[in-house]
Amino acid sequence: MNNPRTRVAVVFGGRSNEHSVSCVSAGSVLRNLDPDRYEVVPIGITTDGAWVLGSTDPADLAIRDRSMPTVDAEGTALALTADPTRAGALVSLDETQAGQALASVDVVFPVLHGAYGEDGTIQGLLELAGIPYVGPGVLASAAGMDKEFTKKLLAAEGLPVGFQVVLRPGTPTLTDEQKERLGLPVFVKPARGGSSIGITRVADWSQLDAAVEHARSHDPKVIVESGVVGREVECGVLEFPNGDVRASVVAEIRMPDTDGDESAFYDFDTKYLDDICEFDVPAKLDDDVSAEIRELAVRAFRALDCQGLARVDFFVTADGPVINEINTMPGFTSISMFPRMWDAAGVEYATLVSTLVDTALARGTGLR
Repeated sequence: MNNPRTRVAVVFGGRSNEHSVSCVSAGSVLRNLDPDRYEVVPIGITTDGAWVLGSTDPADLAIRDRSMPTVDAEGTALALTADPTRAGALVSLDETQAGQALASVDVVFPVLHGAYGEDGTIQGLLELAGIPYVGPGVLASAAGMDKEFTKKLLAAEGLPVGFQVVLRPGTPTLTDEQKERLGLPVFVKPARGGSSIGITRVADWSQLDAAVEHARSHDPKVIVESGVVGREVECGVLEFPNGDVRASVVAEIRMPDTDGDESAFYDFDTKYLDDICEFDVPAKLDDDVSAEIRELAVRAFRALDCQGLARVDFFVTADGPVINEINTMPGFTSISMFPRMWDAAGVEYATLVSTLVDTALARGTGLR
């Protein structure tokens, strides 16, 4: 007798400014979930926050002619009940069948980046509903989303992080003392964002106010970080169903020649649209440096109490590796570093996503 397929809800889109990146990631996940093992229920969240049944065709979530995909509000409107006795029920909100159960799901793969998804919010909903889900829990997701608290937790564990200053709402700019300690250049960032959206490299203090205003258009809390001179590398961390936690190979991102443009950095267009960066997977580092980075990545994963997966970003400086940030739901596009690093480590994309689903089911929900 054949075992029934596991019903996986792949949730994507969302209200954050990383909506489109989430859609592209979800398209790659849909393409790689084994149809013999999984029955996929695609759930799109519009930029307004409405939940709808999405298309199962990955091509509908692809980048076309530099145009990023979005979730169409057309389709069956639905909600996921937070009642754990309803066993993961999806309920229709359409007028003609409001309240009717559409399906139930066994596990959720929240391929959501940024606020209202990667930040502990949907994780809290899924905990209430008693539905297993891929990725870290509420605490790790919330802490990993907020650059202020990420660095506080990492520093408390003795891990190497750069210096930063937090500009909270009502604090318009830096003091002279803070400027002196930060030095130039600095990077001005939304505190709770990703995909390099809203980030400005500031090489002169006259540029600071405009950079803060730009970051605040995405998040009222702003981070100003000291620029770090070093090679940009990343390392993936993966938890297996038996609880083992392992690090992938290390990968390096190399920016092209920018013709003297000092403001250039690994921004949104460079990541997703321009296809001009070069990647070394694995990175061309001495074995002892790669081993140190892999060890630090696992320590960072544990410091935030992550589960499932994370990607840890580093600068390799003359004094050693420095952790830049941690991503608790890294990109899953076909060009994203997380699946590429694991492929180089011998875990192909389809195996990667099945491992994540299996780990989520083994972990379950609730206190653990």
